[in-house]
Amino acid sequence: MTPRAPEFLDRTLWPAVWLLAGTLALYEFTSVDLWLQDHCYDFVARRWIVDGNEPVGRAVFYNIPKIGVIVTGVTLLVLALGPARWRDRLRFDRRALWVAVATLATVPALAGLGKNVTNTFCPSEIRRYGGGVPYVKLCEPYPSDDRPAQRGHCFPAGHASGGFALLSLAWLWPSRRARIFGLALGLGVGLWMGIYQQLKGAHYLSHTTTTLLLAWIVMLVWRRVIVVRTPSDAPSAANA
Repeated sequence: MTPRAPEFLDRTLWPAVWLLAGTLALYEFTSVDLWLQDHCYDFVARRWIVDGNEPVGRAVFYNIPKIGVIVTGVTLLVLALGPARWRDRLRFDRRALWVAVATLATVPALAGLGKNVTNTFCPSEIRRYGGGVPYVKLCEPYPSDDRPAQRGHCFPAGHASGGFALLSLAWLWPSRRARIFGLALGLGVGLWMGIYQQLKGAHYLSHTTTTLLLAWIVMLVWRRVIVVRTPSDAPSAANA
């Protein structure tokens, strides 16, 4: 018998871990990042396709999504802490709310931690694209005679991490249609934020895809911790 969607998706935790390892290996042993980033940079004009300082684009692709993620996280936290009638009116499971809150808090925090320990620079900072530091891959050492004076803080993608954390909204409602909407929203917002960063030289594709997989893994870990160990208070409803 085919497993229900939530059960099937929960079983993707270890496949996602292996996919993350394979994805990192792909970028480490190929030049996919540079090949794609070359298409985002005008070598003649010495500028990126997207101007990160242009106010309208920055608002639409950077500021507004970031604010939206923060507002969503705060709203979900209030609903999780509030009286049951609030959740019942919206047909929310309290456990699913805590999974979403934990994911929205944890994924950006882990992305920030990664930035502080990986010593990786953004595309705009390397010499290939007009910067001042050499390009090295994630696991490569810097040349002994060409070490940057300061550490890089660019891996993984911090901005897109909040968008991809919205994947955790998929389980708020007991409906297949709502689940698909939640997954599409998280994927869409994360890519919306991540691709913008790539087009203006702030991240490579590897940074964005790593963050996507990290968000998925973190969400499933929280589901195992929270959903398995606590009873459900969700109103019963048939899958739509």
